[in-house]
Amino acid sequence: MTNRRNFLQSLSATALASALPVVAAEKKNKLCFFTKHLQGLSFDDIASLGAEAGFDGVESPIRPKGHIEPEKVVDELPKYVEALKKQNLELMIMTSGINEVSAEQRTEEILRTAAKLGVKRFRMNYFKYDLKQPIWEQLQAVRPKIKDLVALCAEIGIQPMFQNHSGQDYFGAAVWDIFSIMREYPAAQFSFAFDILHATCEGGKSWPLEFNLVKDHIGAAYFKDFKWDGRKLVTVPLGEGQVDPAYGKMLMKTGYSGPISLHLEYLEGKPTDPAVLMEFREAHARDVKTLKGWLGWA
Repeated sequence: MTNRRNFLQSLSATALASALPVVAAEKKNKLCFFTKHLQGLSFDDIASLGAEAGFDGVESPIRPKGHIEPEKVVDELPKYVEALKKQNLELMIMTSGINEVSAEQRTEEILRTAAKLGVKRFRMNYFKYDLKQPIWEQLQAVRPKIKDLVALCAEIGIQPMFQNHSGQDYFGAAVWDIFSIMREYPAAQFSFAFDILHATCEGGKSWPLEFNLVKDHIGAAYFKDFKWDGRKLVTVPLGEGQVDPAYGKMLMKTGYSGPISLHLEYLEGKPTDPAVLMEFREAHARDVKTLKGWLGWA
């Protein structure tokens, strides 16, 4: 473990650059969508739906209870990537159950398999605070875990991303806490999967402050929307909630060139039901149109 922690310090700048995915060199924003609502469909059907809606790729849950369970990644992930390739799509973001280097999480096995298949980035699993314990000490306790994971990812050639998620006990909900660690690394080594829904939920009117703080460390930009039902957050179609449409053009003005991921978390029902699947298709088309308008692509 000590050798891995020293990896970033001992590796030359040239070698490090060759080991990392070339995220910043992407000249065009690629559009993907989170496929969680398509749980239960075949790999080919997921790929066909993505191509039909005009996406460049997918963000998919490859984690416990996801499209592929961790112990099946070595055998099943190549099949999924191949199904996507048939439709000219890529696994743009792998949503994982990984937040440290451990045998229990099968960290090396999963990340090495993904990287060999051309996956450039993955979303990390969450850390949560124990509100009965001192907060600052808990934040510092994850620092070595992140350091080890970042070092391994640099060695393998895949980028770890941390999603800011709303909630009273989530690391990164306030953005500042995780960024206090993230700022120690170049963006290609460790970045946010920046979620404007959760930034708006937690920041209210201050979300532009959080965005400007981390804008140089955004590895993926998540778009989704919500409204308040009393004190409960309810996800809704893009453009029907609290998220400011101005965010899209604000993001583009920074020169951001990474992937944009559309999340349709408000969708419910089993996609194996033809009527439900038709609703999903319509939702894909509607939200993609709205998203392109927000980004100034329309």
